[in-house]
Order: sequence, then structure tokens, then C-alpha cells
Amino acid sequence: MAETDATGKSLGDAASSAGRVALENRDGTAVLRVDGALDLALAPKLRQLAERAARLAPAVLVIDLTGVTFLASAGMAELVRAHRGRTVSAPLRVVATGRITLRPLELTRLTDEFAVYPSLSEALATG
Repeated sequence: MAETDATGKSLGDAASSAGRVALENRDGTAVLRVDGALDLALAPKLRQLAERAARLAPAVLVIDLTGVTFLASAGMAELVRAHRGRTVSAPLRVVATGRITLRPLELTRLTDEFAVYPSLSEALATG
């Protein structure tokens, strides 16, 4: 369920012309779902919502990249920022599969640093 304010307006969506990031709170786990091109235009939106997620004090932060159509270095830099605790102090789990998202993470050896899962359900189920 997406975070809302007292009027019911969504607090957890940010979009650019290239994509969208949505924040959900699932039983103490903050989930950021990214859709579209995670590039220089959308990366600041990811950072903005990761900072908002930090204020929820989640036990875990999951960034779901299954809807990403292009993963640029600016997007990977925001993943590193979230992982290293500059934005969120909670452990980071990344959902990535296939050549569009998983392959760039492998080539940059970020898979050695991140906990990467093939699906959101697996990232949420891990204790």
C-alpha cells in the first residue's frame, strides 16, 4: 500500500518523462518500485523517495527494478548511495533480472556488494 497523507493524497510517487518511482510500506519493509528508464532524469526521484523511505525507519529497503527499461550509471549510483547508508540505514535488497538490470550490475560487480533477488516476493520473504 502506498503511503498517503491525511487527505488520502499519495506521498509515494515521483515521475519524470522517462519513468516513475513508487514507495510502498509493507509491514515495516519499504519497497521502491522503479518503472521506465532509471537514468539522470529519474535517479533524483529515486533518491527523493529513498530519503522519504528512511523517515519510515524500515527494517529493510527493497528496490524493485523489474519494471526498469534502461539502467544508467546515475541509477546505479543511487543504488550504491542507498546501500552504503548515505540515504537509508536499513539493509538494501535489490530485485533485478535479465540483461537490462542484472547484467549492468554484474558488469560493474555491484552484485558482489548488493543482495540481489530474482523477484519481489523472494526479496520480501527473506528473513
